[in-house]
Amino acid sequence: MNKIIISIVLAVILIVGIGKITDIIFYVEKPEKSAYQVANTSTSVSNTSNSSEGSSNTSDSGNILALFASVNAADGEKVFKKCAACHSIAEAGGNKIGPALWGVLGRKAGSLSDYKYSKAMIAHGKPWSFEEMDGFLLKPKDWVKGTKMSYAGLKDAKERAALILYMNKNTNNPLPIN
Repeated sequence: MNKIIISIVLAVILIVGIGKITDIIFYVEKPEKSAYQVANTSTSVSNTSNSSEGSSNTSDSGNILALFASVNAADGEKVFKKCAACHSIAEAGGNKIGPALWGVLGRKAGSLSDYKYSKAMIAHGKPWSFEEMDGFLLKPKDWVKGTKMSYAGLKDAKERAALILYMNKNTNNPLPIN
């Protein structure tokens, strides 16, 4: 039994040792610049900016309010079908995997008493404004670090704007669109 154990340990040491020796012999310096440079691209609706706090980053859609003119709530209803597996938006709709979204705009994040939110969402605690919702829908895991929502996000700014209009329509107190 000892011979087997020693043989295995010796084999592991030999493999790791050969790897270290080859790294020394065939050392390659990393280049200062990446070999593949990506040119800065911009579109008419794309404007990124960074701030020191991840959850207050502005989304790449620029001003979400400007996009409201080019979309409508009916388009948002179609987009919501992606969300319907985990969320309900009906007034009497209950929670599913995710919380019910009736009246979500204007409501404080993580505030439904009958849903178990992640600690990150409760700590986020900001009211859901158009800009907050836009940033969250773009990439939930980056907007609220530690959220339980596993959705990758909506990359299309017009889809996000339409969805936000649809959510604003499904409430007793819609937020004013200025």
